[in-house]
Amino acid sequence: MAAREEQPGVSLGNVHGSTFAIGSNAHAESHHGVPAPRAADEELLTAVRELRADLSRLRQSEQTARLDEALAETEDEIDRTGAAGEGRRRRLRDLLADAETVTALLASAGTVAGLLGM
Repeated sequence: MAAREEQPGVSLGNVHGSTFAIGSNAHAESHHGVPAPRAADEELLTAVRELRADLSRLRQSEQTARLDEALAETEDEIDRTGAAGEGRRRRLRDLLADAETVTALLASAGTVAGLLGM
C-alpha cells in the first residue's frame, strides 16, 4: 500500500462579504452593496445614455454642457445606487425645459422627458 501524501490544510475564517472561487474552472463574481436598478430606472438610464450620445453630435453651448453634466451625474447615480433620486430628476426636468429649443430636435430628449413625467 502506497504511503498517503500529506495534503495542505485550508482554513477559512469569516467569509461574510467575500468572493472567492476554488478549482481550475471556478468563476466568481461580486456585486456587493449596489442594488440592481429597478425597471423604470434602468429605462431612464438607457434613455439618458442615448441623449448624451445625441448631445455629443450637436454644437456645444452652455445649455448643452449643463444638460450633459446633469445627465452624466444621473448616469453615475443610477450606476452607483440603482436609482435616480427625486432631486436629480427635478434638476433634469428643469434643464430639459430650459434647453427645449435644442432638445426639441432630438427624439432621445423626448424619451427622457417622458420618463421624467414631463
